[in-house]
Amino acid sequence: MAAIVEELISIRPKPSDGWNVERIRKDFPVLRQTVNGKPLVYLDNAASSQVPVMVIERGAQYIEQEHSNIHRGVHYLSMRATTAYEGAREKVKRFINARDVKECIFVRGATEGVNLVMHGYGRKFIGEGDEIIISALEHHANIVPWQMLCEERGAKLRVIPMNDAGELLMDEYQALLNERTKFVAVTHVSNALGSVVPVRDVIESAHKYGAPVLIDGAQWAPHARIDVQDLDCDFYTFSGHKIFAPTGSGVVYGKADLLEKMNPFQGGGDMIKSVTFEKTIYADLPNKFEAGTPAIASQIGLGAAIDYLNIIGREKAAAYEHQLLSYATERISALEGVRIIGTAREKLGVLSFTIDGVHPHDIGTILDQQGIAVRAGHHCAQPVMKRFNLPATARASFAFYNTTEEIDQLINAIEKVIEVFV
Repeated sequence: MAAIVEELISIRPKPSDGWNVERIRKDFPVLRQTVNGKPLVYLDNAASSQVPVMVIERGAQYIEQEHSNIHRGVHYLSMRATTAYEGAREKVKRFINARDVKECIFVRGATEGVNLVMHGYGRKFIGEGDEIIISALEHHANIVPWQMLCEERGAKLRVIPMNDAGELLMDEYQALLNERTKFVAVTHVSNALGSVVPVRDVIESAHKYGAPVLIDGAQWAPHARIDVQDLDCDFYTFSGHKIFAPTGSGVVYGKADLLEKMNPFQGGGDMIKSVTFEKTIYADLPNKFEAGTPAIASQIGLGAAIDYLNIIGREKAAAYEHQLLSYATERISALEGVRIIGTAREKLGVLSFTIDGVHPHDIGTILDQQGIAVRAGHHCAQPVMKRFNLPATARASFAFYNTTEEIDQLINAIEKVIEVFV
């Protein structure tokens, strides 16, 4: 493990360096395999990114040498596991620039993060006649929980519309805000279109009405820095499996004063100070929201993934990914009969497209025969698809280990689809 870290540090890009993508690719064993006799071209990073050796080995180290339950034992293995687990939380704090580690709650992913806030804050503070604002760009995970809350409490769900480019209409957002607005929940980046939402403006406007704001950062976190203090958001959530960590890891950040007021999400062990049959006193933050045995190995892996991102240089990675997206957009735009869905001026990582006369599932199937992994479907964003009068799209999504050569292979495969169906 130490040797891997030292090697990575030695090749960390310097300000004058270009992005050494071939060196980076060596960190990801999964990319070396073939699919249907073709080299794997993995372009489904918006669903789950791949995991580098450094993270894999850290997880293996925990299982081989540290496996034990946390917080409860006084024996060596338990203390060692607890140190690693809480060390990962400290890394998360620095990763998002939280004020304190107690504001960083470990969850299984962004979906659980949204649900935690809905149950803990929404069910306590939102009532009949109150309004919750979301956007037309949302993933189902940031729609369904708020619908559930509105049905239970008699609140109303309001939606910020978007234009044909997939950009939110901020004037319409301003018109939705009023004294009944009690909560705002929006994505940072659309998983279906790649559109970047001006969350700073969203937050500032909501705060004028005293409404807390939750940001779903699942698609932002892999590509750009997060600074929750600078944004002044009240809640921020993201998934580990989209930032090169194992599944089952994730974070929801909350301002400490809000978390203190909220109800626990779940009851059980490790989220209590004391229990009698008459009364339970809850634990201090962050334990108050972490009932039961957590995904210890996954969260330690999340800490290792953050280490990896810090080592390779996030600014260089982001600049390189922007070049990939621009190159792919230019090449796909030149194909006759192919239409890009989502043409916002500011985008990250995602390129959704359709081919005239071809169902996206057929596109995905033929691309898979060429060893190319893309997502085909509604991307858990059916209202987005409805806005564009589509059942689904094909979606290519990029990470810093992808190459322009892989995009060329994608273009060649799309041309094969056109030959077959058109």
